Amino acid sequence: MPTVFILNGPNLNLLGVRDPSIYGRDTLADIEERCLARAAALELQIDFRQTNHEGQLVDWIQEARESADGIILNAGALTHTSVAVLDALSAAQLPVIEVHLSNIFRRESFRHHSYVSLAATGIICGLGAQGYERALDALANLIEQESDEANQ
Repeated sequence: MPTVFILNGPNLNLLGVRDPSIYGRDTLADIEERCLARAAALELQIDFRQTNHEGQLVDWIQEARESADGIILNAGALTHTSVAVLDALSAAQLPVIEVHLSNIFRRESFRHHSYVSLAATGIICGLGAQGYERALDALANLIEQESDEANQ
């Protein structure tokens, strides 16, 4: 069964209590439950993680290179600041779906730039917790396409 790393960056551990008008009332545990259910329906295995530390996120992306078939990444504020995350994603050579709970393009101008996007296959933003499920759908399709191409 293909494995997808779902990686979450700084402050996402505060979901449900931090600015619910922007990020919603779902906790990260709620999102993980939804992802587990959707992944089971798609016949995917997920490894769901969160860290507040840039280096840890980089380590996990590097780990994914050997242990996963794709990455879903909500890098939080590191999206807008981390060349290290970009470099790790580029080196991973995996399909990446970038996820944001809020529509980053309707927020402060500094949030309009994403280093993650430079390595991402696709971006989902503004759909709240549902964005993670849509990212799993997209990644399942990408993994299936890569498998079909490899078998031809």
